[in-house]
Order: sequence, then C-alpha cells, then structure tokens
Amino acid sequence: MADLRRCIGSARFGIEAHDAPVDDFPAQPSQKDGLGRMCKPHWNQYTAGLARDAKARKAAASNATAAETSAAVRVEPQTRAKRKTAKATVAIGAPTKAQVETVR
Repeated sequence: MADLRRCIGSARFGIEAHDAPVDDFPAQPSQKDGLGRMCKPHWNQYTAGLARDAKARKAAASNATAAETSAAVRVEPQTRAKRKTAKATVAIGAPTKAQVETVR
C-alpha cells in the first residue's frame, strides 16, 4: 500500500486537493479500498461548512416566512356552533333505573 493518498478537497469550501498520509483518512467501508476521499481534518471542515450552510438556509427561510405571515392579514373562518347531544351511558352489569324500580 502507498504511503500517501490524494485528498480530493472541495472548491466550494476552499479546500485544496493534496497528498496526505494514509493514516489521516477515515475508514469508509462502502468504498472499494475502505478509506474516505478526504483526510480527517478536511472532512471535518467540509461537514462543518455544510452544516453552517444548512443552518443559514433554514434561518433565511424562517425569516422570509415570518415576514410574509406578519405582512398578510389573517382572517379566521367563521365556524358553526356544534350542537351537543346528550347520550345515555350505561355501565355493563349495572342495573338501569327501570330495572331498579321493578325490583322494589
């Protein structure tokens, strides 16, 4: 096995491709050779950049939604009053009023 391996880097986050020792690459079982494509320090930098971007997108979407909601006048639909119906409930095994009166 070679002593050096190529870290692919990332143009999006300003990480230059370079050669690094094989020991600097994380294990990646899904790859043919079992090693990742980026060295550990650059992989951490890359994933932190992705997380920052996702957080910024989520905050921007949240702010845009909040601005639209506060700008629009919300009109609540009128609801009909529901009639409540009384239902007689009888416990299983408990005598009804008619049964009690017939016993007396």
